[in-house]
Amino acid sequence: MFLVFSFRFVFCSITIFASEQNQIAMERDPDTTQSSNVIAAAYTEYYQKVLVYIASRINRPQEAEDLTQDVFLRLLDYQQMIQCSTVKYFIFTIARNIVTDYIRHYYVHKQATVCLYDQVITYTNETEEVLVTEDLAKMERRILENFPSKRKMIYGLSRYDEKSIEEIAEELQLSPRTVENHLFLGRKLMRTALRQCI
Repeated sequence: MFLVFSFRFVFCSITIFASEQNQIAMERDPDTTQSSNVIAAAYTEYYQKVLVYIASRINRPQEAEDLTQDVFLRLLDYQQMIQCSTVKYFIFTIARNIVTDYIRHYYVHKQATVCLYDQVITYTNETEEVLVTEDLAKMERRILENFPSKRKMIYGLSRYDEKSIEEIAEELQLSPRTVENHLFLGRKLMRTALRQCI
C-alpha cells in the first residue's frame, strides 16, 4: 500500500514538474512551444502524404520511410520560422530537396559502380589476354623446334627479328622465292600445329 502511494506521489510530482517547466518555457519563448506544436501537428497530418510523395519518386519503400523521417528532422532546423500557414510549404520543399539529393547521389553511386565494374573487367581481360599470349608464344617456340633447320631459321628471322623476305634472302644468300616458299610452308605448319594444340 505504501509502495502504491509512493508511486502515485512520484508520478504526480513528475507531471506537475513537467507542466511547470512547460509554462516556464512558454513564458520565456512562446514561439518555440507554438512552433513545436505546429511541427507535431504537421507530422501527424502530412507524414503519410510525404511518404507517398517520396515513395513515388524513388520506388524504394524502406528508404522512402527513412527520407520521410529526415524531412521532419530537417523541419526542426527551421523551427523559428515556422507558422501554421507556411508549414506545408516547408515540408514539401524539404521533401523535394531531399528526393533530389537522394536521386543525384544514387546516380553518381551507380555511375561509379559501373565505372569500377568496367575497369575490373578490362583488367581481368587484359590479364587473361597476357596469359594466353604467353602460352601461345611458348607453344609456338616448342613447335618451331621441330621444323627443319633452314625453315626454322627463316621463320625465326621473319617472326621474331621482323626481317623482310629480301633481307632474309640477302642474309642467308638464298633467292627471295626460296625464302617465300619456306615462310609459306612454315606458317602453314605453325597454324596447323597451333590449331591442334588449342
